[in-house]
Amino acid sequence: MMQQDYTYAVARIRFKETKLLSDADLNALLMSADVNAVMRLLRDKGWGDNSDHRPEELLSIEENKLWEFINETVDDISVLNFLLIPNDYHNLKVILKCITRDREPDGLLIDDSVEDAQTIYKAIKSREYGDLPEYMQDVAKEAMTTLLQTSDGQLCDIIVDKACMEHVYRLGKESESDMIRLYCELFVAAADIKIAIRCAKTKKKIDFIRRALAECDTLDVERLAQAASESREEVINYLSSTDYRSAVDAIEVSMSAFEKWCDDYMTGAMKPQKWEPFGIGPVVAYIIARQNEIKAVRMILSAKLNHLSEDTIKERLRDMYV
Repeated sequence: MMQQDYTYAVARIRFKETKLLSDADLNALLMSADVNAVMRLLRDKGWGDNSDHRPEELLSIEENKLWEFINETVDDISVLNFLLIPNDYHNLKVILKCITRDREPDGLLIDDSVEDAQTIYKAIKSREYGDLPEYMQDVAKEAMTTLLQTSDGQLCDIIVDKACMEHVYRLGKESESDMIRLYCELFVAAADIKIAIRCAKTKKKIDFIRRALAECDTLDVERLAQAASESREEVINYLSSTDYRSAVDAIEVSMSAFEKWCDDYMTGAMKPQKWEPFGIGPVVAYIIARQNEIKAVRMILSAKLNHLSEDTIKERLRDMYV
């Protein structure tokens, strides 16, 4: 993409950033009496389309708005494939499981993806793997064979999830943007850490763990696999010697706290992009900020629906970009 195109995109992003929710806005949502009050405040902030919607419908509208805006603003959307590709692999998992269970994937597929989900569905249903994008052919065939032979949905998931992690990592390595490389590195490292913690908790064998983990620069996945095969404490001991030592306290609390740490870490890394006039960095930063904003609102709405305490949800809310 030409530099002047990014300059135009950044100019539009600067205005959009002023519309992002602040920490004060989130606190106002959190202090609202109920879901209806939260929805009213969101409509006042321009969320939705001036019609009454259920919470999930409202969130879906905002996600669609985000990618509609990005498609209008960025000439070559493929530069952002690293953000969309995980949705393709999500769709692949859904389609594989639905086909092997003789169900339709209605309502379960994500529209904002690189490949058309219905094209993937038709190719796999007819076993025409050659009709899939090249990067998906082998993993789709392997995962389908595994499901048919073992009915092991978890094994299917790790096959597809690892392919996704490797794909995102490869896109990061190929990018000239420091921001994209950082995001892709953290995406894979965070996934590896979560896998290791879960495997240690469920006492998975080392061969299973090795099969699930993906290579990245900031972790020695063999050492991580060895630690996970021993205990959760060994995973934490290993992480204490890595770039993720500051995440250990969050991991000790819960995986939700660790996921918050990951999002806050990325938000902190993104903030310098506010003053970057050229390059794709500010666009990437805005997308991730907007996704975190939607995620935060989803948490608040869920808390109100389930009558959770304000303190409980405050512990999970991410730092805002603005």
